[in-house]
Amino acid sequence: MFESLSEKLQRVFKDLRGQGKLSSENMEAALKEIRVALLEADVNFKVVKQFIANVREKAMGQDVLTALSPAQQVVKIVRDELTEILGSKHSKLQFASQPPTVVMVVGLQGSGKTTSTAKLARWLLKNSHSPQLVSVDVYRPAAREQLKVLAKQVGAGIYEGEPGMDKPLDLAVRARREAMDRGRDVLLVDTAGRLHIDDALMNELQQLKAQLNPTEILFVADAMTGQDAVKSAAEFHERLGITGVILTKLDGDARGGAALSIKYVTGQPLKFLGVGEKTEALEEFHPDRMAQRILGMGDVLSLIEKVEESIDQKQALEMQDKLLHNEFSLEDFRDQLIQVRKLGPLENILKMIPGMGDQLKGVKVDEKELTRIVAIINSMTPKERRNHMLINGSRRRRIARGSGSSVQEVNQLLKQYGQARKMMRSFSGMMGGPGGMPGGKMARRVQQLAKLGGGKLPF
Repeated sequence: MFESLSEKLQRVFKDLRGQGKLSSENMEAALKEIRVALLEADVNFKVVKQFIANVREKAMGQDVLTALSPAQQVVKIVRDELTEILGSKHSKLQFASQPPTVVMVVGLQGSGKTTSTAKLARWLLKNSHSPQLVSVDVYRPAAREQLKVLAKQVGAGIYEGEPGMDKPLDLAVRARREAMDRGRDVLLVDTAGRLHIDDALMNELQQLKAQLNPTEILFVADAMTGQDAVKSAAEFHERLGITGVILTKLDGDARGGAALSIKYVTGQPLKFLGVGEKTEALEEFHPDRMAQRILGMGDVLSLIEKVEESIDQKQALEMQDKLLHNEFSLEDFRDQLIQVRKLGPLENILKMIPGMGDQLKGVKVDEKELTRIVAIINSMTPKERRNHMLINGSRRRRIARGSGSSVQEVNQLLKQYGQARKMMRSFSGMMGGPGGMPGGKMARRVQQLAKLGGGKLPF
């Protein structure tokens, strides 16, 4: 989402580093480029004005202009100001002292409320909570059925109501009572939306708030709508008093202005990010980590959290041992690729590694290649998978026929496998084992692997 903004900001910093020393003139030129980059990213103009003023005040001081590495000082100032605008610190979901905690999920129609409610339920389950869901959207056809399907998918409880029960307030009150009876500690209320804000919608939400006394009112904003999402969030906050924001569709091509504007305009923090369509595609929002991603500094903490959540630790230790003893076979290669896919889109994962952003330019991360690679490896005999040195010319032709590929593709895979052995060893080191390396070296390894694949990564 922030690719264009990130590229422009990194270009500004590169130009600053190229200056012999900083002066007020070249600093002003840099600030002008940063202002343009932020406005083109659809950041609210008031936010841009305040941001530039704060950076100018701190960057134009004598301590910065005469520092040994003034450009680095400016980067740090920009990072700190970005973090401040994004919310300064991680804002956690709040829970009531007496369960159940009631969370109202509100927003305009089409913003992703129902899916976000299910994602939040899955996140709560993962964090040892027992959520119950209820849809009080009695207007949109199949809205309640959609939430029922999603609740079943994530394994959360749901209150469906009784025959003839079609009043939002009745559904919510009975759902809370059932949550208490069943020992559920969180009630997620998926509310109705409209195509635009109107009095009927707000009156209904205000009645629900008065009756339920929710601990959290989370506004779901669609990042694709840019400043319209920010404006809607501000209006909802004025009329309802929201406590936080879930920003959805960050996996799309939105310019990112909503993420950088919403905290400043509403005064309420971003709490979660929707980064895909699947129910597991919900991330807690960390302002400092997002600022580092925008500036191309990577996000190792989030990467480690993803690895710990998605990768089988016992299998990872076994794999690390094989890598260190040069026993990493084609069978292990296949299994490792499947594990890596669990982390999410590989392009996003690689960008979390410091120094990787610039190195990935021109490299195509083709995730569809995984199916082809698995087919080729599965066409080998167990002995061939364990010892790739056995694979001579005739065996390569047989493997190609069995997998519906060409001999050239089999040759290419074997070359990629050889390079991947080195790269996977680097990854295992980064995750805490021996053999780790800085992000820049790892980025070069990825580039080498991509060259062998004709500019594509095979997973």
